[in-house]
Parts: sequence; structure tokens; C-alpha cells
Amino acid sequence: MHIQIAAVGKLKEKYLVLGIAEYAKRLGPYVKLTLTEVPDEKAPETMSPAEEAIVREREGERLLAQLKPDAHVVALALDGELWSSEDLATQLDKLATYGRSHVAFVIGGSNGLAPAVLQRAQQKLSFGRMTLPHQLMRLVLVEQVYRAVKINRGEPYHK
Repeated sequence: MHIQIAAVGKLKEKYLVLGIAEYAKRLGPYVKLTLTEVPDEKAPETMSPAEEAIVREREGERLLAQLKPDAHVVALALDGELWSSEDLATQLDKLATYGRSHVAFVIGGSNGLAPAVLQRAQQKLSFGRMTLPHQLMRLVLVEQVYRAVKINRGEPYHK
């Protein structure tokens, strides 16, 4: 299975880079993991709703350009479905079973995802009602993908 995590912005914090690298290494024997970063749109700190929409649209175009046509896209969104770790494992297992071997998770920038990205997605996933920094979500997501793989393989979770 090929898992892609496509996200807006460059990861800068060393602890996040190291954490993601650790889980990427652990996932290596099981899946092909691709981490794709697209540049965030330069914008002032305070914006009007119209300006925020333009930023989302431009970042969304960059994200969409990185997604393969056959990818099963899962958008991370506050209004998405709430899955447990076991639910994620089940979803990934079903996709692999039915020939959807390329799964792309998309994480928007600080202003969220563009409507075009949400329309491209086959599923929307939420990690809860709390807003988390989009850069931290990459680490949380890659850890959960690792946990899901271990669940599907019936192997103990390496802590």
C-alpha cells in the first residue's frame, strides 16, 4: 500500500521532523510512505473572509496538483467523521482489499482546506472537535497510520 500525506507548509520544528521520521522508519517494512509538502500562501496575520478564501483556494490548487488521479483521498477536516484507531485500520484494510492501494491524506494550512480539495476527497476524517496545529497533525496522523498497520497485522504496538 502507498500512503501519501500531503500537507500545506514546510515542517520547521525539529521535534516534529524527528517524530515523523521515526514513524516513517517504522512504517518502512509495511507501506510506501510519501510525505508531500506544498508551500503555504503568504498572507497577512489578519485577513477578511474573502482573503482567507483566496489563500485556501491557492493552497488547495497546490495540494490537488500533488494527488494522483487514482488516489483515494481522505481530507482531515473538523467536520469529518470521528474514527477510532481500529476504525482507521479497518478503512485501510478495506481499501487495500478492494484495490485502492494509494491512499492520500490531505492536511490544509492554518485556514483549512479549499472546497475543491474537500470535493476531491472520498472521505473526511476528524481527530476531534479540538483545533490542533496543522503541523502537529502530521505527526499524529503518521503515528495513527503506523498503529493501524500494526492492528491489521495483528502485531503488538511498538511503543
